[in-house]
Formats: sequence, C-alpha cells, structure tokens
Amino acid sequence: MRDAAAKVAAILPPTPLLVAEIRGIPVMFKAECLQPIGAFKIRGAWHRLTAIDPEQREKGVVAFSSGNHAQGVAWAAKRLGIPAVIVMPADAPAAKRDSTLALGAEVVAYDRMKEDRVKIAAHLAHARGATLVPPFDDPWIIEGQGSMAIEVLTQAAEMRLPDPGRIVVPCGGGGLASGVTLALPEAQTTIVEPEGWDDMCRSLANGWIESIGESPPPTACDALQTFQPAQLTFDVLSRRGATGVAVSEAEVRAAQRWAARKLRLVLEPGGSVALAALLAGKVDPTPDTLVILSGGNADPEAYARVLASSD
Repeated sequence: MRDAAAKVAAILPPTPLLVAEIRGIPVMFKAECLQPIGAFKIRGAWHRLTAIDPEQREKGVVAFSSGNHAQGVAWAAKRLGIPAVIVMPADAPAAKRDSTLALGAEVVAYDRMKEDRVKIAAHLAHARGATLVPPFDDPWIIEGQGSMAIEVLTQAAEMRLPDPGRIVVPCGGGGLASGVTLALPEAQTTIVEPEGWDDMCRSLANGWIESIGESPPPTACDALQTFQPAQLTFDVLSRRGATGVAVSEAEVRAAQRWAARKLRLVLEPGGSVALAALLAGKVDPTPDTLVILSGGNADPEAYARVLASSD
C-alpha cells in the first residue's frame, strides 16, 4: 500500500483534507471528488495498470464499471498507451460514459438488471488476451485505493489534526473501504450504502455474504449499485470489525446540498452517502472522524434539481 501511495504521489497532487463542523464538532473530510477524473478510482487503476508487464500492455485491458472506475482505467490506460475496453451499463450517467469515451476507451454497453457484466468482461478479456481489471475484487485495486489513507496521515500531521479514529466511507463493492481499513488498522470503519442496496451492511451484520435480492429499489447512487459483496472485500471488512449503515435518497440529497453550501464541493449521490450518514444522525461525529467524499461526477441536470429542492 505504501508502494501504491508513492506511485500516486509521483503523478498526482494530494486531494484536500478539509475540516468542517457537524453539530458543533469538527470533522475531517477527504475530497476525492477533486481528483482529475472526479473520483478516487484513479488510485487503484493507476496502481494496477502500472503493474502490468510491458509486453502484456500491448494486448490491452478490460474493465467493468458504472462510470468512475471506467474513467480511472481509461485515464491510466491513455497515460500508459494501453488499449482499454470498458463494459458499462446502458443506463450509466451520460457524463461518465462521455468522459470515458473522451479518454480514448472503447465502451461496451449492457443491461444492468438482466446481464452479467463480469461474464461479459471476462469473455472480452479472454478473446483479446487482455488483462481484466475488476473495480474492487482485486488486491492491486484495494492497495491503490488504500493509498488515500496514507495520504491522509501525512496531511493530518501537517495540519496538526488527530489521526483518524473512525472512517466513514461510501461502499459499493468495498474496494475503497477495504483499502482504507487495511491502511488504518486502529480506526473503526463504518461503511455506508443506499437503502435497498445495502448488501455489504447486511452481510457484515449477519456474518455471511448476502445479495440485495431480486427487486432492488431505484437509486440515484449509480456508483454503489452492486448486487452482492465480493469474498475478498467482505473478508477484509468483516475481519477488521467494520460495521455499516444505510441512508435514504432524501438523506443523500440533503448531503449534496450541505456539501455545496458548507464545503463548496460538488458531490455525486454515491460520493455523498458517508456525509449523509453523519448529517442524518446515523453516525455520531467525533474530532477524529474521517469522512470520505468519494466522487463528484454528478449529472448536471439531476444535480441542479437537487440544489433547487428542499426535501
């Protein structure tokens, strides 16, 4: 993980570590929404792609993603001169799809509710002899995402802030949550998911992997729509004693508005769920709490409606 942090530091400046009060208590916020691709996924993608053998790079990479991992892989692939194919849901936000294409990747669409993106990506990788780059169920990806926590420790020391004792982190497949949990083993991790898509929350509570079921509700948190935890990330989080909470769509919108007003940051729905958990009182703030603002790739029209509403 320290190697991953060094790799990232060599090409990217650290994202800001901010402090703001929630219910009168100062809380730390890591603004990963300000990465070049608008999300933390650039970390794992860079760490993974730079580890591919030069001869294998010529055959390309294949990834599957709703948008942020897609952009991370496309960004890293373009910088390294690697052909990239991304399997994305047909209903992925247009901004994320368009950004992925603009970075030079090929996009293959699929039906999120009817088709298996893992099988599609695996078939493409096999047919092309390419390297498969999963969004979370991969040690390299977890290490890359964990580089964020290494960065936070340095920033906190420079700012004379406490080391994080509690991490509140958005969770889809759990790659980010697993990475920061491994990097900060003394901290208590709370993962946050949207209601109805809280498969990791329920899995951690029950002690075994659970899926979301056949009819999950609609959610604006496109980045967090995983149907079942991966064994690798579940094992990391469960063995480290992580817990989870779920937030409503209204709580997510309230968090987006709070971030715009208090932090001057644009957050996409999935990137704001950790903040939503604190604002809704589902996680108590403490001076050593670190809240990860994981992504800012909000659909412009949807974001404008959120800011204009008060629900």
